[in-house]
Amino acid sequence: MKVGQKLWKREELILAINLYWKLEFGKIHQGNPEVIKLAKLLGRTPSSIVFKLGNFGSFDPSLQERGVGGLKNTSKLDEKIWNEFYGNIEETSFESEKLRAKFEHVTVEVLNDIDEADLPKEGLVREQIVKTRVNQNFFRKAILASYKNTCCITGINHPSLLVAGHIIPWSVDEKNRMNPRNGLCLNPLHDRAYELGLITIDTNYQILVSTKVPELQGTDVANLYFEKYHKQKILLPGRYLPDKEFLDYHFTTRFQK
Repeated sequence: MKVGQKLWKREELILAINLYWKLEFGKIHQGNPEVIKLAKLLGRTPSSIVFKLGNFGSFDPSLQERGVGGLKNTSKLDEKIWNEFYGNIEETSFESEKLRAKFEHVTVEVLNDIDEADLPKEGLVREQIVKTRVNQNFFRKAILASYKNTCCITGINHPSLLVAGHIIPWSVDEKNRMNPRNGLCLNPLHDRAYELGLITIDTNYQILVSTKVPELQGTDVANLYFEKYHKQKILLPGRYLPDKEFLDYHFTTRFQK
């Protein structure tokens, strides 16, 4: 460690990895407002935040698959935090959001724009609802960041018109609810079509459109929103390629061939 450098504490690393998952990898730089904000919270420089995010990148298997390496000179604690987070995203993402709320002196509900008027006042049910909504929000941010805020089918790149869809539904596979390789960035129309099995994405990342929508066949709607994308490849994410086993599950069990 260089003279004058401050050792990273566990809590600081948890907040750094929380941000790592929610930023586009290509936007990790000193001028990013989110980097600057975290730097102020931790009493560090933006460059030190960027360096630490780069350290986490060296452990990221989704980058390794693409031959992209993060920064070296990682610590054992860096690796430990990465393994803890990556190995149990559902729990660690929620805990990291609660920690971020603590540093910002707000509740986790306020941090995640959760309307408390719709929640029970207290108790286990409230805690479960809050955890679910916080994790859904975290998953959305991670998926949109991975796909550079772009629908993988249409190329729409306005975040308010995008959703983070699951390949294997949230209700079906609890273990992979938060797995970013179980996510797709879609617009609401194609997200719903995907849920209904009217479209699928095969293991070559090619879009397939179901023939079982007779009321749409041959219409302008069918051509404009569905048929034109048949056998086109999706726009691939910068990180976290859709898991081929998950894609095959959707093709075999949910797609209306």
